[in-house]
Amino acid sequence: MFRFQTFLKDLKSTSRYILAATIIFLIGGVLGWVSTGALQDIMIQQISGLKEISEQLQQGDHIQWNFFTFIFWNNAVKAVLVIFAGVLAGIIPIFFLVINGGVLGFLLHLSWQQDVSMYDVVVKGLLPHGIIEIPAIIIACAFGLKFGVLIIKYLGELNKDSRARTTNLRAFMKQTVTASIWIVILLFVAAIIESTITFALVQ
Repeated sequence: MFRFQTFLKDLKSTSRYILAATIIFLIGGVLGWVSTGALQDIMIQQISGLKEISEQLQQGDHIQWNFFTFIFWNNAVKAVLVIFAGVLAGIIPIFFLVINGGVLGFLLHLSWQQDVSMYDVVVKGLLPHGIIEIPAIIIACAFGLKFGVLIIKYLGELNKDSRARTTNLRAFMKQTVTASIWIVILLFVAAIIESTITFALVQ
């Protein structure tokens, strides 16, 4: 049940939701890039919060360990929660994707406006860990979206005979357990890379 091959098989059956989650994330990125007014204020608020946390993590003698523990637990907990929060018609995963994509788009645009090297930002600051972290977050949100769709279908079939229902929530819940385990593992690896390789490159 928890084998990586099972996870890959589940990803295949969730491919259209992964595509949808990717598109929503990219839309969030575009919104972040062109954000103005209230939307820009939201992006600035998110980044200010991250900056404040970053400053706190740099206090003490074990800075990289501080970053690792925060990054891993923050991402892992949110990723698992967003899967099961999909029960609310998939609204929270959509919001999560837009906000995360928006913050990334806003940061990239801000760096570009300030003539910061995009090579340093993307290749050094984002790519080493982001190549694992971003897909893992998108996959988590994809399962959340699928959960939302299945719940809507399930509620629509409540008045049908049990033999006529097409929604198999039990099978999906097994998928979410497997997905949660492997997503957490991927985010663990990403956190190691971000707190070591990325940390060293951006110094």
